[in-house]
Amino acid sequence: MTKNISRPGSRRTFLAETAFGCGALVLGSQGFAACAAAEKETPPVLKIGLLTDMHYAEKVTAGNRHYRDSLRKIRPAVDHFNKVKADFAVELGDFVDEAPTLEEELAYVEKIEAEFARFKGDRHYVLGNHCVSRLKKEEFLSSCGQRRKEKRAYYSFDRGGFHFVVLDACFRSDGVPYGRKNFKWTDTEIPPVERKWLAADLQKNSRPTIVFAHQRLDVGGSYGVKSAVKVRKILEDSGRVLAVFQGHNHVNDHKVIGGVHYVTLAALIEGALAKGNNAWSVLEVYPGGVLKVDGFHHQEDYSLAAD
Repeated sequence: MTKNISRPGSRRTFLAETAFGCGALVLGSQGFAACAAAEKETPPVLKIGLLTDMHYAEKVTAGNRHYRDSLRKIRPAVDHFNKVKADFAVELGDFVDEAPTLEEELAYVEKIEAEFARFKGDRHYVLGNHCVSRLKKEEFLSSCGQRRKEKRAYYSFDRGGFHFVVLDACFRSDGVPYGRKNFKWTDTEIPPVERKWLAADLQKNSRPTIVFAHQRLDVGGSYGVKSAVKVRKILEDSGRVLAVFQGHNHVNDHKVIGGVHYVTLAALIEGALAKGNNAWSVLEVYPGGVLKVDGFHHQEDYSLAAD
């Protein structure tokens, strides 16, 4: 694994008011070194288990996608989340792959959910395009026990002095939600009503914020959300968003745009388990908004500083 250390500039002066420990020590190499030293003495405020793109299905391998292996790959990830006492866990989409029938796809969800449910903490589910290919959103979420009173897949919550946002980009450009094979995976959107909700949610929030998404918000093209530029502006204008964690592309990637970190995580499905392939991580959240991704197998490490 490779550790990437990033020290971008930032407009987030509010962190100086809420931070303690190493929050003000991230400018320049000496400051970052001091921050790293302080982290050894200061435990993280939160530990968050992250995994993405499991694509579990009972079907033959296609290319580098070993669908059946995902059922066994998720087990050591959950064991590790439990071992480090993660505060909660987030799967960033494509929990399952498409099945021949609705009943079989629900069975896929049931099987891999039984493994994920071994985690001894709260679980959060970001909708991926494969999650709602044959299924409707409410069918997928209810089969994972995510029955929310809002009846929607995007929401926010607070934990440990931080604010977290789960986004849903499983909409067509015309605003129609994905489901029953009614979309092309390259046509992905966060519609105006969700963008309006996001802006209002961030405006009323005073905490440092971390966002979870499936489709990418830092690129255009096939893997990017159509309104990514508009969404990024909402995140930047809030002055509170530290980072976005996303999947979908199956690769490790990291960009900084407008002072916000965009981290794309490696896919769990890629490669045969028998050859040691897997991917998951633990996100450690430190005082002052410093974020550290502790990656395993094909997932890279990152240290993401905020100032």
